[in-house]
Amino acid sequence: MTELHESAGTGPGDAHFTVFHDRAEAAAVARTFARPGTRTLHHPSGRPWLVGQWDDQEIVTARAGHAALAVIGCCPVEAAELEARARRLRDLAELDALARSLPGSFHLVAALDRQMRVQGTASGLRLVFHAVVDGVPVAATRADVLAAALGSGSDVERLAVRLLWPVPYPLFETSLWREVTAVPPDSALIVAADGRTVRHSRWWHPPRPVRTLADGAPLVREALGAAVNARTGQGGVVSCDLSGGLDSTSVCFLADRSPAKVVASTWPGRDPADTDLYWAEQATRHLPDVEHVVWDADASPLVYDDLLGIDDLLDEPTIGVMDRSRVLRHLPAMAARGSRVHLTGIGGDHVAWCSEAYYHRLARTRPLLALRQLRGFRALWQWPLGGTVRALADSRAYGRCLADAAGHLRAPLPASVATGLGWGMPPRLFDWVTPDAGRMAERALREAASTVAPLHPDRGMHADLEQIRSCTRIIRQWDRMAARAGVPMASPFLDDRVIEACLAIRPQERVTPWAYKPVLTAAMRGIVPEACLRRTTKAAAAMDAADGLRRHRADLATLWENSRLEELGLVDGDALRRLAQRPSAPGLRDAILYSTIAAEVWLRGLSPARTR
Repeated sequence: MTELHESAGTGPGDAHFTVFHDRAEAAAVARTFARPGTRTLHHPSGRPWLVGQWDDQEIVTARAGHAALAVIGCCPVEAAELEARARRLRDLAELDALARSLPGSFHLVAALDRQMRVQGTASGLRLVFHAVVDGVPVAATRADVLAAALGSGSDVERLAVRLLWPVPYPLFETSLWREVTAVPPDSALIVAADGRTVRHSRWWHPPRPVRTLADGAPLVREALGAAVNARTGQGGVVSCDLSGGLDSTSVCFLADRSPAKVVASTWPGRDPADTDLYWAEQATRHLPDVEHVVWDADASPLVYDDLLGIDDLLDEPTIGVMDRSRVLRHLPAMAARGSRVHLTGIGGDHVAWCSEAYYHRLARTRPLLALRQLRGFRALWQWPLGGTVRALADSRAYGRCLADAAGHLRAPLPASVATGLGWGMPPRLFDWVTPDAGRMAERALREAASTVAPLHPDRGMHADLEQIRSCTRIIRQWDRMAARAGVPMASPFLDDRVIEACLAIRPQERVTPWAYKPVLTAAMRGIVPEACLRRTTKAAAAMDAADGLRRHRADLATLWENSRLEELGLVDGDALRRLAQRPSAPGLRDAILYSTIAAEVWLRGLSPARTR
């Protein structure tokens, strides 16, 4: 089904494409998306269906009668199985069950009786956007591709929202171009047979968190094992991050059980108190067949490294640019050792742990249990009694909290107990953000507050889903950067099946003051040695961030010279230039510059005509 338009021009891990309806008008539009290096899949009529870039290793297609299916990304589904599904397909809604059953991380595209369906992952790691181009609905995996076809400039008001810290749901899921619509991660884009009617159809809901730890841990082990095997089962050489933490250590031990040869990579921290290398070496003592590469701590990139040299094509600002060098620096060396994919433990913090906000509900439904656990959290996080009581008594709806936050964007951050037991951290703006930008952000917050529904009625589940989807916005961009650097990156914890297995366990057994990541510890028992499961700490890399601010102060000053954000009237450039001369100023250790730097770096990657 695949024909080469010219040379493929891409490698595994960098698949991106547009999807078109089987209509003559759509075929004409599709031709405008063809570039040197793009490939094309066709409808039975011969008209273009998918146009983009992908590697043969990351696409499986099938056709039967009036149905056609394509799975693009990481998924071990066989073509014969996909063909059998296509043969039985009578309604696009039947694909909900298929999407909820397959392991891996992938886009699913379908055509049936001139209808079209396109979806990504519930995690948000693989997204779908759509726009009307020359009167024709077009779907794409990147927003900027659609914006370029429209000749559209990014919207300044939406960019102002990205200066918030943090950007709350649903605003971080909005495209930077008003003409380009983002499909929610839990929904599929459906284009009707007429080729014009477009709707979003929800295919994924989070599981009910009712399983005990004893019942749920084996299912987490099975799901995580399948996720790792989807990347390692073909053998060859794979590389893994091995920080010594529970997340990366679990992935490394699971990879070692596969046919692949494993190369483990450890960056020791610069902080003398950092114990990552100790714990990584504890793990490799039990991994005799794994090659362990330990990098020089003093040569490790710092936070803020190479901000002026970033030229990746990004379709939205990402705070991931701050750690880009730290994520990518070792990948060429892994490629030289033959690695075909690099596995990380990213996402373990988001799925194997969870928000304490679940106790807001548990305090009402199981008060004795909640009281006992909250006493532990108060001691662990130093929550004051009065603040804890006020946080538990706060029953505002999510929309009400967003509206209230809109009126306090310049206020100090609330106490940690309020955010820990609430809907999440309320957004803030900082001194260098102009009043005009502040008014834009406030207006957007109030508009969102008037219609928004939380990701889940339980504020704990909402907080977990929001954190997962915020995380994948960063990892999505890192994955593209890594593929460009020579080795595709994969984060098995962020596969939908792994997320579901973790979220299905009762929250009081997922997050407790008495144990560190009990779900992952229980799931990995028998695979990861007990000596490694005993770790209860996590390196914070605070020294790397502080040193990065000091060492790259000149780069930060240069970044604010001729600032694009300043030209748009969104920031006070003088204030930012003064701040660059004071890298030890109070508050900077809290990453408050990240959202502003992310927006500036992103704008520098666009031509002036692309911003309005």
